[in-house]
Formats: sequence, structure tokens, C-alpha cells
Amino acid sequence: LKNIVTRFHHTSTSHCCSCSKTISDEKYQDPFQLGRKDLKNLYEDIKKELLVSAAELKEMCDYYFDGKGKAFRPMIVVLMARACNIHHNNSKEVQASQRSVAIIAEMIHTASLVHDDVIDDANSRRGKRTLNQIWGERKAVLAGDFILSAASVALARIGNTTIISVLTQVIEDLVRGEFLQLGSKENENERFAHYLEKTFKKTASLIANSCKAVSILGCPDPKVHEIAYQYGKNVGIAFQLIDDVLDFTSCADHLGKPTAADLKLGLATGPVLFACRQFPEMNAMIMRRFSKPGDVERAWKYVLQSDGVQQTTYLAQRYCHAATREIRKLRPSPAREALVHLTEMVLTRDK
Repeated sequence: LKNIVTRFHHTSTSHCCSCSKTISDEKYQDPFQLGRKDLKNLYEDIKKELLVSAAELKEMCDYYFDGKGKAFRPMIVVLMARACNIHHNNSKEVQASQRSVAIIAEMIHTASLVHDDVIDDANSRRGKRTLNQIWGERKAVLAGDFILSAASVALARIGNTTIISVLTQVIEDLVRGEFLQLGSKENENERFAHYLEKTFKKTASLIANSCKAVSILGCPDPKVHEIAYQYGKNVGIAFQLIDDVLDFTSCADHLGKPTAADLKLGLATGPVLFACRQFPEMNAMIMRRFSKPGDVERAWKYVLQSDGVQQTTYLAQRYCHAATREIRKLRPSPAREALVHLTEMVLTRDK
């Protein structure tokens, strides 16, 4: 992590380039089009995993599984499954167990969102009110627990102890990441390393380990497992970096949640940490977690006056390039090219 910080921390603004030019203009497979077949009835299948007799709990569990999400994580998982299967034995079908991993990944992710909203006292998510705002914190926590327990049952049903070990690591990382987010570092380099480690555990671990799980199910080669893991890790970190950028550049209606949300929660994300290099007076605000009146507004202005947004975007580009290098080690296939294209979509998304 410190090597990453040192490498990127001293990169000048002049090296920043346009997201649209990050990857060459090859003809790519549309990831969403290619993954659609394997994700058909995804949310209906998730709801089957959440069968419960209590009407209120059922309504809460179904709230975010309304079919309106992009299913970004399940899509990566099924595309990785296809890419690994073709690489191993030219099999063009996704196994039932691999599709189950995609379902479990979405369930774990959604459960973590429910719990995050309780911790953050959030009032909107995906353009609608949060569970904790409608049903209260206690019931929201229990709903998140129930979704997580249903995911665990589905995971056990796969019947592979290695896969169980890989995916339960995600749950541990989510908890550790949340604890990391509660703390902060005084030293500037340590602070950036802390931020990247938190980003991996809270966001990238789920994608990395889900990709690894489907590669294990589809191919016996440990080198392929590492390729899948590294691709998921790099894409996951880039995804969160762009999310942190959008907190400063996207309007609330477009993003589906309030902007400057991280500053209001006292969090110093990539744009803030880069801005701190140009405006050292931000150090004191970071250490007190933007708790004084006017801190959030001042920090917001400093970030927009600095190159923090550009540098964070550039850092995300570097992670996407690393992901592309990894996935290109697999045999060429439409799924592999879709995963390459996905890295560009991560960089150019606006919500």
C-alpha cells in the first residue's frame, strides 16, 4: 500500500488524462448485453432465498431487490465465470454453482448497504428512502442480518469448503473495513494507505473474492484464480475511487444519495487526501473529522480548488489498467473483452 501511495502521491497533475482515452478504441462486447442471459430472473431467485412468513420482514428484505439496480457485481461474476470456463476447456456455459456465487455476492452487498445506512444514519439510497428511515434502525439491522444469513445458507448449499472459505473472507473484510473507517491516521502517507486498505475491505474484497470463487469452480489452475482475484480487486478499488469522486462532482438526484455525504460523515476520501497536499490547513479538519461548523463547506471548496478530483480519477485509471493487464492473461473470448470494456465503464460512469 505504501508503494502505491508513494508512486501515485507524487504524480503531477499534467499526467492526468481523459477517462475516455484510458483504453484504446477497440470493438468491445457490451458487458450488460453479454451477462443478461445468466442474470435473467436474478432478483426473483434472490427473493426465493429470502422466503419468510412474516409479512413485514419479507417487505423489508425485498425492498432493494426490486430489479431496478444495475446488478453490477453479479454481472462481473458471471462474466468472469464465462471467461475462466472458456480459458480452461472452451466451455461457454455458466455453471449453476457459479451463478449461485453471483446471487450470494449481491445478497452480501445489499446486506452491507442496509447495515451501512444504519451506521451512517443515511436517509436515501438508490433514489429512495432507506430501510432505517422507514422501519427504524433496529428492524433494519435485523433485516440486514437476515439477508446475510440467507446468503450463508445459499453458500453452504454449493457444498464446496474452499468456496465457503473464500466468500466468508468477504464478510470478515466488511467488518474490518467498517472499523478502519471509524479511525484515522495523522501521518499523511499512513493516512492514504489506511484509506486504500479500507477501500479494499469495504468494496473491493467482495468483487475480488467472488471472481476468485467462480474461477475455482470453473478451472483448477491457481494462476487463473489469482488473475480473477487481481482483476476483481483492481476494478473494485477503482469503482470506489470513482464513487468518491462523484461525491464531489455529481448532483444528488443523479447519484441517488446526497452529495458531500462523506464529508458530512467525517470521512476523508481520495479527493480530500490529494487536496490536502495543496491546502495543508485541511489536516486539522481531517483529524477532527470535519466536525466544526463550516468545516464541510471549507473542505468542499478546497477540494474543488485543488487537483484532488483529477488525481483520484487518475489513480482509478491506473487500477483499471492493472485490471486490464490481468484479464488479458486469459484466452481471448467475448467475456474477456466484456471485462476489459467494463473497466472503461467504471471510469466513465456518472452515478
